[in-house]
Amino acid sequence: MHAIIKAQSLLWLLYTTTATAQYVLDSLSFGHQSTLSPNGRALPGWHLSGENHQIQLLSDRVILTPPYPGNARGAIWSDNAVSSKEWTADIEFRASGQDQGTGNLNIWFTKDKNIGTSSVYNVEHFDGLALVLDQYGGTGGKLRGFLNDGSQNYKAHNTLESLAFGHCDFSYRNLGRTSKIRITNHNGLGVSVDDKECFRSDRISLPERYYFGITGATSENPDSFEVNKFVVSTPVPSASQHLNDPQAKSGMPPTLEKLDRFPGSVQALPDRVAEEIKSQSDQFADLHNRLQGLTHQIANMFGEFDALSRKIEEKHSQVLSALPAPGAASPQQGGATAADYNDLKRKMEGIERTVQQIQRDVEGKDYKQHLNDLQMAVDGIKGGLTEHLPDTLSRMIHASSPKMGMFIFVVLAFQVMLAGAYIVYKRRRNGMPKKYL
Repeated sequence: MHAIIKAQSLLWLLYTTTATAQYVLDSLSFGHQSTLSPNGRALPGWHLSGENHQIQLLSDRVILTPPYPGNARGAIWSDNAVSSKEWTADIEFRASGQDQGTGNLNIWFTKDKNIGTSSVYNVEHFDGLALVLDQYGGTGGKLRGFLNDGSQNYKAHNTLESLAFGHCDFSYRNLGRTSKIRITNHNGLGVSVDDKECFRSDRISLPERYYFGITGATSENPDSFEVNKFVVSTPVPSASQHLNDPQAKSGMPPTLEKLDRFPGSVQALPDRVAEEIKSQSDQFADLHNRLQGLTHQIANMFGEFDALSRKIEEKHSQVLSALPAPGAASPQQGGATAADYNDLKRKMEGIERTVQQIQRDVEGKDYKQHLNDLQMAVDGIKGGLTEHLPDTLSRMIHASSPKMGMFIFVVLAFQVMLAGAYIVYKRRRNGMPKKYL
């Protein structure tokens, strides 16, 4: 009984996993693999265009609008249309600029790609969906959704904000990290920002065979918009993914026991109440199909691991083949010959012998006598200073002190000069004529 309960729990986990599985459409996605571009000049499956600047394509991001100069525009449009009715688009981007920077980021899903680098503020007629991210209303950031069937001229409309069918506040500028937007076209249209629902409508269903596009625009105070990832996934594989199914390769028509979401696996049976399965044969069939699906998924995992192991071995072989072999290149070609390697080996051996000799000298010799001689020399210097320093200082003080006789001579001479000056003064005073009133 416990084994049956554990098996049912395992099968329920398998079912929930397969029910939410998504297949990435590589032709409409970028940023989900190692690098965006294989050559750094083009983005596979997308067309890039810019005004007043050239779009920068780095290894991990696409810079739609630069931080300088202003009044710049950038756009990327997918070359292929979405061929599925249900899909999910995940966008990761970053916006940075001045405190009062202005700009807008537009995410399009339209019937035609003639919008170019336009934003929702200056586009005329379009057929599809437009999500606009800007500083509208002074709220610090807002995401709004617009729909058009081609009849509305957005550029000539006086109250553009009245055409928005959904909106939410979204602070996205100068966060120091990437922000996320998810668009889901499944049982209605839903939009979420940073894993929080922004708005949703069950009455909107976008058609297939439309194109994705992302445009950015800035004014005098520019904003830098960088798109790091744009991934489109569907609950069913595309035609190219379906070709990997062994049954599809053999040309056999798919049976009801085959799941179209996972090539080579049985169909993921819908959830059923236990009371509905009454006979033992039905129980066995249900358990058999689910366990078989689990077995096929495990086999697929081992297949992926095997393919990954082969790729690692191939890469290892490439690295080894790129290393120069001894004697493989001639000196004229700038390569290392066997003589060069032998010469390097001899030099290394010589260095090793020298180090060993130094080690033996340090460990074998007794430096006690040298240390005693050094101690005696220090003591001699200390004793000499202690013995001769007082006499030397006394001689220096006596030599520098003034003579007492000279001091007495200077005092007497000064007094004689004062007495002579007084006598001269008295004589002149007595010799002056007397005045009587």
